[in-house]
Amino acid sequence: MNKAQLITKIATEGKWSKADTERFLDMTLDHIRKAVKKGDDVKLVGFGTFTKAKRKARIGRNPQTGKPIKIAATNYPKFRPGAEFKTLVK
Repeated sequence: MNKAQLITKIATEGKWSKADTERFLDMTLDHIRKAVKKGDDVKLVGFGTFTKAKRKARIGRNPQTGKPIKIAATNYPKFRPGAEFKTLVK
């Protein structure tokens, strides 16, 4: 399912316009992104938790030359599914 299909499904079930549904979904995702970027966890009970995780600096290899390269430390978004979501997917 892509974003457009999700919007259509939510709009149909909620009897809202697709435009309003898309704005709501975009605002929700934007707030999740901003909170995680700031370092806050976003916990949606039954669904999962969005967090900001750290990846340590490490040595990698250039696939073309095989020479070692330094890979800088970085932050990345992480999602941990909730127990209820895990059981639905099994």
